[in-house]
Amino acid sequence: MSTGPESHPAGVGASPARQNQILYLAISVLAVAGVFVSAVSLQRHYAKSASTFCDFGERFNCDIVNRSEYSTVMGIPVAAVGIVGYGFLLARAAVYRSRPRTPLQLLAAALAGLAFASYLTYIEGSVLETWCILCLSSLALIALITVLAGVLNVKAGRNG
Repeated sequence: MSTGPESHPAGVGASPARQNQILYLAISVLAVAGVFVSAVSLQRHYAKSASTFCDFGERFNCDIVNRSEYSTVMGIPVAAVGIVGYGFLLARAAVYRSRPRTPLQLLAAALAGLAFASYLTYIEGSVLETWCILCLSSLALIALITVLAGVLNVKAGRNG
């Protein structure tokens, strides 16, 4: 039976480099999920027909949210902004992870995304009074990415 770091779940007890790899992989997976959720939201933004998978009455309806006046910023669909944002996070976590500034860039981008998603969630609850399951999923994804990016920064501060 192995007692080395590779036998520990989720990298607990693993080397710092291995822990970082796991964190970057987790951020990458969450970013891919974010691109997917945002792509579905973008499709719903432009769709002419109603969706059934996300319609649970007047209080939970993605179509109402994705087609509201708040679904664009300067004419750009919020979902497209999400695709670009998650794509940036994915590129940093998957391609540029060896660069010293990547943890800080990830954290800054994730915090910006979390702030924007939080604002949009406020709009859903307080102005539209309708929740979008896709939007709430995106909020959860960016919140998780922000936490993981924060952990990476703390680790980078210890090692740097």
